[in-house]
Amino acid sequence: MSTGVEKRKLIEVSIPLEAINEQAAREKSIRHGHPSTLHLWWARRPLAAARCVLFAQLVDDPSSNVDEFREQARSEGVPEPEQDAWIESKVEERRDYLHGILTDLANWDNLNDEVLWGRARDEIMRSTGGKPPAIADPFAGGGAIPLEAQRLGLEAHASDLNPVAVLINRAMIEIPPKFAGLPPVHPKASSGRFSWNGSEGLAEDVRRYGEWMRDEAEDRIGTLYPQARLEDSSEAPVIAWIWARTVTCPNPACGIEMPLVRSWWLGKKKGKEAYIVPKVVDGRVDFKIGHEPSTAPTSENDGTVGRKGATCVACGSHVELKYIRVEGQGHRMGEQLMAIVAQGKRSRIYLPVDDAHIESASVGRPKSVPHGELPKNPRDFKTPNYGMTKYSDLFTNRQLVTLTTFSDLVGEARNRVLKDVGGDREPEAYANAIATYLALIVSRMASKISNIASWDSSRTKEGVRGVFARQAIPMTWDFAEASPFANSGGSIEEDVERVALTLDKLPKHVLEGVSEQLDAASKNFANTLISTDPPYYDNIGYSDLSDFFYVWLRKSVRKVHPDLFGSMLVPKDEELVANQYRHDGTKGAQKFFEDGFRDVFAHARETALEEFPITVYYAFKQADTSESGTASTGWETLLEGMVRNRWQVTSTWPMRSELTNRMLASGTNALASSIVLSLRPRKANAGVIDKRQFRDELLAELPDKLREMQQGTIAPVDLSQAAIGPGMAVYSKYDRILDADGSSVTVRQALQLINTVIDEVLDEQESDFDSYTRWCVKWFAQFGFSPAAYGTAETLASAMNTSMSGLARSGAVLSSAGKVRLYGPDDLDSSYRPDKDNSISLWEIAIRSATALDRVGIGEAGRILAQASDRVDPTAVKELSFLAFNLAEKRKDSGTARLFNALATSWPDVTEVMNDFRQNNSVGEQGTLDLEGEYV
Repeated sequence: MSTGVEKRKLIEVSIPLEAINEQAAREKSIRHGHPSTLHLWWARRPLAAARCVLFAQLVDDPSSNVDEFREQARSEGVPEPEQDAWIESKVEERRDYLHGILTDLANWDNLNDEVLWGRARDEIMRSTGGKPPAIADPFAGGGAIPLEAQRLGLEAHASDLNPVAVLINRAMIEIPPKFAGLPPVHPKASSGRFSWNGSEGLAEDVRRYGEWMRDEAEDRIGTLYPQARLEDSSEAPVIAWIWARTVTCPNPACGIEMPLVRSWWLGKKKGKEAYIVPKVVDGRVDFKIGHEPSTAPTSENDGTVGRKGATCVACGSHVELKYIRVEGQGHRMGEQLMAIVAQGKRSRIYLPVDDAHIESASVGRPKSVPHGELPKNPRDFKTPNYGMTKYSDLFTNRQLVTLTTFSDLVGEARNRVLKDVGGDREPEAYANAIATYLALIVSRMASKISNIASWDSSRTKEGVRGVFARQAIPMTWDFAEASPFANSGGSIEEDVERVALTLDKLPKHVLEGVSEQLDAASKNFANTLISTDPPYYDNIGYSDLSDFFYVWLRKSVRKVHPDLFGSMLVPKDEELVANQYRHDGTKGAQKFFEDGFRDVFAHARETALEEFPITVYYAFKQADTSESGTASTGWETLLEGMVRNRWQVTSTWPMRSELTNRMLASGTNALASSIVLSLRPRKANAGVIDKRQFRDELLAELPDKLREMQQGTIAPVDLSQAAIGPGMAVYSKYDRILDADGSSVTVRQALQLINTVIDEVLDEQESDFDSYTRWCVKWFAQFGFSPAAYGTAETLASAMNTSMSGLARSGAVLSSAGKVRLYGPDDLDSSYRPDKDNSISLWEIAIRSATALDRVGIGEAGRILAQASDRVDPTAVKELSFLAFNLAEKRKDSGTARLFNALATSWPDVTEVMNDFRQNNSVGEQGTLDLEGEYV
């Protein structure tokens, strides 16, 4: 273990959080060349956050270099009485410089700015004595952290138990540096080009051999994918075939093969609407294409199946899902083609079914298909309920033939590479490299070449939606069968180009990385620094989900990567996830997860570097509430593993990964941030305090920390999670905290106390509000927007030193027939003008702003705040949003909680519009602002 002098790192003091979060959220909309498009992996961390955390983890905060500044002050002749102020200004100046680097590093557009990256690497070298540690991520997953470590000039060690994750990391950090700067070997590669930087030559070969695979596959199985015949007798490529699963109607008087359809819609683009029209003809259902908006499906008649069962289109009988499950499990569920989607010149063309296309799909099952059993996990895997119990059941026979053909072609392409390789590289290694990327392309295709893929009619450009719209394999009733030979989603052309673009964008001139398959508890952490994003308790079953891809990767590159693809399915027994279906119920799963985490952090503690903090990402919202308070099993397990093994939390940062408009559109209170913790080994003899002292320290620390978070970009939905960090920083710096009976305060008890103190701090902020608002807060906490007796309201008004008449004038309260209630969002109109209101309160402005944001957009919320800003402090509106969110959550009023969460989360955009509004000072004449803050 090193004995170097401990210096506080930037991540332990100050980072430009808002700038990093803005870029992390923006990253979700970047596709072309982004490493996430190499291959699907779940719950990836934004690259912007990963590289900024690593930089801040290694670089000294300027406050750690006071002695250097003092020496500089002396050398420059600064008088001693003025030195402290001079040093403080230099520290801030230096910190601003480092913040500037971080802000620029976060921006995806700066990836090719070699000057910037040179400055960043120089700062790392300066703070590490020219010998930065290698970065180790024992839960590497999709590889964001190892890749960004490599981009910063660091040696990257990625490990994971999951072979699919290991393969992704090999493809990103291990293979490309071996062939950096080398030209492509394909005979038809771009001629006349003399310079191939980074992985550009590798990317070119992936394109060329990918094209060869496509052409060869079309020669072999192209007849299975016929062209569509248009009305003018011309032909067009088919993008997808739209199918419905069917069961026999249980009504004895009917008995028709009834289609199970989620939605009849094919396209909703204005002026080009298209939908399927079912028609019963001679005891069967036929389908036509409709275009008239007047006869389009509505919410009442769109589709035939939902959560409550299905309806027969012929006789109208209601059919329970139980019957459909029985039919599926008895292998009596069929499929019927409903429509064909063809590629037009400028838009999709929707065509009715013809016999040739039905016949082309009627093929036998190939001899060699993946037969692995789907897991018994009803939470995330729905198809076994309907008899689809094997991975091969998730594909039609035509799709099995297609994916088998492409898998076989990966091996054939590898042999062609062997023949084409010249003398500037080892032939076997390069052929294996190209085969790896081609296998990832086929694996990518499987997500859309599946009978779980569905048709997305809602987008501007309609298309096939992949299997994993969420972290589960759902049951789809109607499905879209994509063509691998059309130039659209699901085609090999698209997947080849996505993989090649990713290679083009990988960092250049980097150290060769290491990617290995290891259980995290077995990883050797000596001389490495940990930055990791561990599994989130039971949120995602990575091993079960990744089997979907593993079965095809194994078929393609088992001989290329024998260490990864020896077993039939992904190893699961040691996967660090609390899977109750695998570990004898909830208690067994929790024990397995807890023991595993303790082992990992105990092992990491043995060889921890004293000079640097480790960093751990975490996001887990699930809360368990009892009479003792509220805690989180996921957080408890993570922190228990750390604290027991003498790790101390030194800082926490909420890293947002969702765009504001995405959070508004989702209509949910889902956790929007990952909390990044920095930790150092706790010192020996750290001391013991009692529970009262612990509470006192929390009350001293948390108010400033919470206010700092509220003033930043933290969402109310994330506040209690983010505040766990500073609370646990107090808890973890002591050896023990004693309860009144002499026992140790557990992590769960600490979490409960932290949450209690958070509530108290938020409640105390209420004292800064006007008396009308304080009444509204108390009333909302007790009654929400429901009415209660006038006498109760009057008693509360007296206690708040206000009056019912004043509350009525404030526009926040309705009093009628001996009852009183708060005005709710449904009572508020969209034409409110605070500048025309003689009596306003903070509560009224907050709820009206939140409602305007939800109904109209950011511009309208900004207008209300601007017109009220001479009488109401906008910052107090944001603070009230946090308190109101907290109260709504306790009342289980998710709709109101969502409104206030959106207002606080959108605060930077709302206040920007507010400030523009103030400067113009004539908005009333210009009109109303739209969602983007433009006047309409």
